[in-house]
Amino acid sequence: MDILNNLKLANFPPVFAAAALLGAGVLFSGCYTLTQGAAMLGYLNSAIPLEKVDDLEFVRLVTDIRRFATDELGLAQTRNYTKYVEIERDYLAAVVSASAKDSFRRHEWNYPVVGRLPYKGFFNVEDARKERDKLEKKDLDVWIRGVDAFSTLGWFADPLYSYMRNYPPWRLAELIIHEQVHATIFIKGQANFNEELAQFIGSEGARLYMESRFGHDSAEHAKMIASNADSRTYVVFLQELIAELDALYSRNIERETKLNEKERIIADAQARFDAEYENMFTNENYRGFSQMRINNAYLELFRLYHSDDNFYEGIYKRSGENLQAFIKAAKTVTRSGGSPREQLEGALLY
Repeated sequence: MDILNNLKLANFPPVFAAAALLGAGVLFSGCYTLTQGAAMLGYLNSAIPLEKVDDLEFVRLVTDIRRFATDELGLAQTRNYTKYVEIERDYLAAVVSASAKDSFRRHEWNYPVVGRLPYKGFFNVEDARKERDKLEKKDLDVWIRGVDAFSTLGWFADPLYSYMRNYPPWRLAELIIHEQVHATIFIKGQANFNEELAQFIGSEGARLYMESRFGHDSAEHAKMIASNADSRTYVVFLQELIAELDALYSRNIERETKLNEKERIIADAQARFDAEYENMFTNENYRGFSQMRINNAYLELFRLYHSDDNFYEGIYKRSGENLQAFIKAAKTVTRSGGSPREQLEGALLY
């Protein structure tokens, strides 16, 4: 399954850390890491200083967002997004994910430095498709999606790319803040925590940025609110589909029966999505869902980035909705300290 051959859905969960392994991998031997590292270094070597970009508004916006992320939110001061690369496509890398066909048991890859991650990134989409073919021979559901950024977790200064100049201010803010979360807080072996945390802080940070710079009554703020509402509607729809499939996978029935029922549930969901579209969304960005060959690998991505228990929103509200304090507490989470969620909750509430 290949999102690059389908409509690219707007507001697909950012997967900035998905290529963290590419940055770390440059330091190690092996065909995969050397190939991807060489491609990444090619981009980095072609980067120019941000101030030399002939788009003063873009330069001002990026500089202001970076300043907001560090000075007002307390994220790490890095050299990320101080350089710029021209690129001919609207995505940076193709990232492969996989899952069992009859459950949401995700496939993981093991990497130096960053540990186990449920995705593998490639700068050449043909390499991603070769990886997909190998995984499908193992009877796995596979998905390839394009990502527009990744974090090298401080190994290199991550640049901006030319397609980002077309992003609205809130999307650019969410991208930069999300990436800075990964550069500030990354717990080895805790993919869910790392991604859910960056997703929450990136979204809330972008909202606070837009309110502070544009105001509640601005057209830009209104567009962000509408876009976020559509994105949330889409995520909730998928979470309901995931819950229905989870219930199916827990049943003690023949695997073939389970797989047939899975296809029926997904087809019914896509038909319902089409029938209810106008009542659910304010734009056409999500129309392509009903034509996509949805599988467990695609749905598992949303389980990775969006917790269905609203944990982060809940403790954020209970702790006073202070994002700077929230980030300060998140910085105290360690790999050896037990459950990252429990550590965060304890630092915020007790």
